Amino acid sequence: MILRYTILYVDNVAETLDFYERAFDMKRSFLHESGDYGELATGETKLAFSSTRLMRELGKTPGKPRPESPVFEIAFETDDVRSGFDRALAAGARPVQEVRHEPWGQTTSYVCDPNGYLVEICSPVQLPSAG
Repeated sequence: MILRYTILYVDNVAETLDFYERAFDMKRSFLHESGDYGELATGETKLAFSSTRLMRELGKTPGKPRPESPVFEIAFETDDVRSGFDRALAAGARPVQEVRHEPWGQTTSYVCDPNGYLVEICSPVQLPSAG
């Protein structure tokens, strides 16, 4: 198996796609004519959004994200964390953690998207060699 999609439930798919395009330089790959489902091109795994309205129609009861006690995060990797953080804020993200250098050598920062989802903007992690 492969991980193909991560789908977040949001109230407005088109607005969310627009935010991610502006904040994280993502490219829209699909928006259904109904406006209830859309995808961003992110490489092998798609970051997708489905409307909470559609999920309710399908018998699901989507909860609201709680950035003060998140249960997951989305992480975007970049070589320039400061620029990524500033760009996200300019697009309307709320700051959660300023850019900082971690003891393990990675640079990290966190923002909250307009839907309340926690997003990490980080540098690549240097993993130890297997040998």
